[in-house]
Amino acid sequence: MERPINRVVDLTHPNDQQVVNMDLEAARRKLLGEDPRGLFGVQGSFALVARDGELVRLARSLDRPLRFFLAKEEQGPLLVVAERMDEIRDFLDEEGYGDQFHPTYTRMVPAHYVTSLRLIGCPDPNPIHTRFLELAEEPLSADLDVIGRRYVGAILNEIETWLLAVPKDEPIGVLFSGGVDSGAVLLCLYHHLLRAGESPTRLKAFTLAVDGEGSDAEQAREFLCRAELEMLGEVVEVDSSRLDPFAAVEVIEYYKPLDVECATVNLALLGEIRRRYPEWRLIVDGDGGDENLKDYPIEENAELTIRSVVNNPLLYQEGWGVDCVKHSLTYSGGQSRGCVRTYAPLRKLGFSGFSPYTGPSVVALAAAIPFAELSRGSIEELYALKGEIMRRGIRAHTDLELPVFPKRRFQQGATSPAAFQERFSAAQEAYRNHLLATLTRGQG
Repeated sequence: MERPINRVVDLTHPNDQQVVNMDLEAARRKLLGEDPRGLFGVQGSFALVARDGELVRLARSLDRPLRFFLAKEEQGPLLVVAERMDEIRDFLDEEGYGDQFHPTYTRMVPAHYVTSLRLIGCPDPNPIHTRFLELAEEPLSADLDVIGRRYVGAILNEIETWLLAVPKDEPIGVLFSGGVDSGAVLLCLYHHLLRAGESPTRLKAFTLAVDGEGSDAEQAREFLCRAELEMLGEVVEVDSSRLDPFAAVEVIEYYKPLDVECATVNLALLGEIRRRYPEWRLIVDGDGGDENLKDYPIEENAELTIRSVVNNPLLYQEGWGVDCVKHSLTYSGGQSRGCVRTYAPLRKLGFSGFSPYTGPSVVALAAAIPFAELSRGSIEELYALKGEIMRRGIRAHTDLELPVFPKRRFQQGATSPAAFQERFSAAQEAYRNHLLATLTRGQG
């Protein structure tokens, strides 16, 4: 016999929510509305929980995680919602239900969907996922000038909205490699501050150099020199001994090597920023730029072909999709899963993060770019698109020139090849075992 949910425990942190165009209660009302697409109008970063009798709905933005777990207690089912697995585990321990917990039983709310649960009982029915992200019915023109202007325009709108919502007296840090994504973010912020009559010295471009090496530091210096913004740069040197991938596994609660590597260098960079600037709060990054413009090395993933990449508009943001066999219930897919590599380190070290590339309007516009037509079956032409789109768009809106360098991953550009090999020699299975051991401590 099915029994309705007895308790819903929301462990998310209200003060960490960053909805910028309405209060949280208004956002929750939209979550419970008849049309899930109403949530598309909620701007900012959020992880929402709302209940109406036997109906519980959950939703989140692309830049942060949201998990739920169903436990059993005598009075009926208990639904626990949190950002992290360990928060769910610790709550269940306190309530005396710790023996019911296992990390693989937690479920990730997929980004861009309203997740609805009703009359949860035994057996537990699957939740219903309804997309709230509105995608264009027709693709954009294949004109790169038009695409660049539209796409960078959407990015600038996201930045302007965010700047209006944060205190004007707080400094803004940019995690800066000199690559296209972080470079465009820095130029857009600089442009907005000048246009608003504010001093651009409010900005600081932080570049990581492990052991004083890595190619990002030189790239960042060249970018800033060509943009005549050298005064904004700060190289952050850390010793390679501070790169601890197993600590990163615990922070992001995930084990795939690329995410672990990225989180490891993020923790090193953010940790040193926190040491140097104890009061610093606002951090902007370029997370999501690669996903939006499909700038990942296809040849490194045996599951992908250029056809699968260009014909799946949200492949890199959402993975294969909530209705597909390969979709992970525990971790979600694509950036919907990978957001933890940036969000979790930021939160652990007390920063408030922001990336304009994860805004729904920016993601939706990127999904309308006709990648198949523009790349014409060529991987090389696909890879060249991001730099060209961003360069044209930045010039159209700001009259600034965006330096474009060859792509490399953050974790590789911030380290020397020798340090990278030394610190990231563990296999995926070692990371996975460490995560399970950490999350199941005291069980069995």
